[in-house]
Amino acid sequence: MKLKIKFKLNGQSTLFHKYLAISFVIILLSFLILGFILMSVLTKYWTNNKMETMSKNTSSLASLCTRYIRLQDSIKQDYFFDESIALQDIMETISSNIGGEVFFVNANGKIIVANSNAVYATEGKFIDYEVVKKTILNNKYYDETDLGGVFKQNHYIYGQPVYIGNQLVCIAFTTADTSEYYQFTSLMLNIFLVSALITFAVAIIAIGIYTYYMVKPLRQIAFAAHKFGQGDFSTRVKVKSRDEIGQLADEFNNMAESLCSSENIRRSFIANVSHELKTPMTTIAGFIDGILDGTIPPEKQNYYLKIVSDEVRRLSRLVRSMLDLSKIDNGELKLNYQNFDFVSTLISALVTFEAEIERKNIEIRGLEDMQSVYIDGDADLIHQVVYNLIENAVKFVNENGYIQFIINDLPDKTEFAIINSGHGIDKNDLGLVFDKFYKTDKSRSIDKKGMGLGLYLVKTIIGLHGGKITVSSEINKYCRFDFYIPRKTPKKSRHENKASKLENKNAKLPFKKGDSEK
Repeated sequence: MKLKIKFKLNGQSTLFHKYLAISFVIILLSFLILGFILMSVLTKYWTNNKMETMSKNTSSLASLCTRYIRLQDSIKQDYFFDESIALQDIMETISSNIGGEVFFVNANGKIIVANSNAVYATEGKFIDYEVVKKTILNNKYYDETDLGGVFKQNHYIYGQPVYIGNQLVCIAFTTADTSEYYQFTSLMLNIFLVSALITFAVAIIAIGIYTYYMVKPLRQIAFAAHKFGQGDFSTRVKVKSRDEIGQLADEFNNMAESLCSSENIRRSFIANVSHELKTPMTTIAGFIDGILDGTIPPEKQNYYLKIVSDEVRRLSRLVRSMLDLSKIDNGELKLNYQNFDFVSTLISALVTFEAEIERKNIEIRGLEDMQSVYIDGDADLIHQVVYNLIENAVKFVNENGYIQFIINDLPDKTEFAIINSGHGIDKNDLGLVFDKFYKTDKSRSIDKKGMGLGLYLVKTIIGLHGGKITVSSEINKYCRFDFYIPRKTPKKSRHENKASKLENKNAKLPFKKGDSEK
């Protein structure tokens, strides 16, 4: 069934949108954090590298003082530079290397010489005296400043005092325009943004596609659940993955199969109950009305009252089975454990079907040498188990066929088997015979009075005793039911068993037994 996938249900955000939105936010935050860390590292690296370059060039500039500075006034300790072509060439080289201006100032902060193409740091200007003091105090200076108005905008400034002996003769400064930094950061930011946008787009598309196919089975499950609510249990979820969603889909399909089976059983149950209630009630009402209005003559009233009595008992069995079923389903059925003779229970239940056994000329096997076997359990419930199994065997055994009983008394459990000849059970029905309300004879040609509850009750009662029942069959040959009941008390002594054996053997059965009894 092809499902139409919608991205919104009743105007509400779907799991697809939520997952995609969360992924979008997480990836975006990840890129922002990554970008912040990357830009911080790059700018720190660029700044340190710039500082190191300016430091080396300032040291080189400071070393020129000893070669080109001269003492102008020994009293005032006033120095001047012997400006020559060589000095200017060196200063121009340094200026070009750092991409800024280089100059010397005296102790008062006055620029006494600068590179020839200096735009801002011209001779005669005074720099901020606080910078001078900090440079002298710290023996170096590095900051981003305009030097007290020398530059129109902030520059990277690196200064280093120059001493001859202990005498401060000047301070060498190198500068660099901060625009270079902003150009570098802008370039790195653009590269990062382009890379991030491409990666972000690819990631979102990939996550979107993956999320779509990940939630698609959930949409199918929701659609199927909606169909289930309308009574259509035919929809199945097709999922190939083996992850949690695949397992969920498998379990959902299993649930759908179970619901479909339960629905079929429910419909069958309603049909069976309707038939089983309608038929006897119609019969009862018709015969009673016939007696009351005189349609049925007095000499035939007892005959029809016998039919009415049978139908009432049939309704009673139906109600009793339904009540037992309700108790089992609600967990209200309590076991009354006692140690009793299972063989006596078997014979008691078997005698009930004397008339039908004689009518179908059924041969009873396995009772000839059977001795008493004591088991632990609820005697009434075990009687119902045996009764239902014998009833099922008598119902489906062929005429002139046989029913065989096998008992195997073991130290820890008692095993019992009942085998009947006849058509048997189809292979496809073997796994369903213990289901509630299931009937193999759907045409009611043989099982006209059954409700499909007998074998379900048998399985449930045996399960309550801690045992297990199985069924096997071969078409047109036999059908066999095997079950066991665990033992709770020690086995009876051999003497007791022998006495019971003689007692059972002397008991007369009013129907045909095996060849040894003929």
